[in-house]
Amino acid sequence: MHVAMYYNNSDIRLEEMPTPKAGPGELVVKVVASGICGTDALEWYRVKKAPRVLGHEITGDITEVGEGVRRYKVGERVFVSHHVPCNTCHYCLAGHHTACETLHTTNYFPGGFAEYIWVPKINVDRGVFVLPDGVSYEEGTFVEPLACVIRGQRIARVEPGKSVLILGSGISGLLHLMLARAMGAGRVITTDTDEHRLGVARKFGADAAINAREDVASYLREANDDKLADVVIVCTGSLPAFVQALQCVDRGGTVQFFASTKPGVELPVQVDKFWRNEVTFTTSYANSPSDAREAIELIRAGRVPVKKLITHRLKLKDASQGFQLVAEAKKSIKVIIEPHK
Repeated sequence: MHVAMYYNNSDIRLEEMPTPKAGPGELVVKVVASGICGTDALEWYRVKKAPRVLGHEITGDITEVGEGVRRYKVGERVFVSHHVPCNTCHYCLAGHHTACETLHTTNYFPGGFAEYIWVPKINVDRGVFVLPDGVSYEEGTFVEPLACVIRGQRIARVEPGKSVLILGSGISGLLHLMLARAMGAGRVITTDTDEHRLGVARKFGADAAINAREDVASYLREANDDKLADVVIVCTGSLPAFVQALQCVDRGGTVQFFASTKPGVELPVQVDKFWRNEVTFTTSYANSPSDAREAIELIRAGRVPVKKLITHRLKLKDASQGFQLVAEAKKSIKVIIEPHK
């Protein structure tokens, strides 16, 4: 089979690998659609493990069912989670599934930018989801990123009526915007340095989309009865955005670092400015099986119209172009790879 082998963001090669086979308890899935995540193009994060086949937002058809698998059959359309938790450790039982060591060590093989993937027994047990009839393969590639956003907003306590500021209007920021709108948040404001992305944010319901270079805190006070944002979600790895988040959160509010900076970057926090204000700082990484199920239902019900976010559909041989589009972060929003086109 063909795979897109990642060496770095500028060097992705179409190579051949043996087509996987299903052993007992395992599956083989033909990849129909695979989304390029922003973290796929996060070179400092990925290049240290290169060469490898990336891709973790896949949908496809089951082509082989291993001995002992009873819940799935050949021909079913599925979304497959790449990481799954053990569900029994201290962290899982405390609700911190994404801190589970098992979640950080599980994966399907070789990766989503391939014609087929092998799904191990543990992923078959808790990471394979049959797509409802109303959810297309393309829409199904959003299950993983939307599930991450669902988890993030639950941790950040995004609730009806709360004002939300989203720093960064790429795919994660836009999914946060759409979910906050679907869940009844109050005023939702986004920022970015790219005017095209700000325009997209306005199109998808932002009450305001502001250039991040402006005085965002002053804008919030003027637009919100002298209050800052109840929840600030950082969806960009730019350090100025993390600093800006601290300037824009209201008393009793929450700052969520949904994105990460490069390694070694330190965020200066003037503790005395937050000491009496009961501000919560939190992070969010990945998702759990229950988050994935919720994402599928929101997509099926049309509550989060993810298909509108797709800007590019490319063949497997054009994966390098897709990575460049995502890395440049300009006029692309969601890039989908279709391995069998």
